[in-house]
Amino acid sequence: MFDSVLHGTDLDRSDLDLLVDALPGATLFGLGGLQMELEEVLGVTVDLLTPGDLPSRFREQVLAEAAPV
Repeated sequence: MFDSVLHGTDLDRSDLDLLVDALPGATLFGLGGLQMELEEVLGVTVDLLTPGDLPSRFREQVLAEAAPV
């Protein structure tokens, strides 16, 4: 988890930012399905990213601050 929920600055309309280490063979369809399932179960919008999806300008900061869930 990273960003506003981690920092306690989230609002009612905020999404939940999750960082995942995709297993070898994982597909965009699989990750998309996981994102949809998480949204359904949690009842909030989920932004599911891999470390490679993060812009390089703040990737290291996000990786250093991210908290496991």
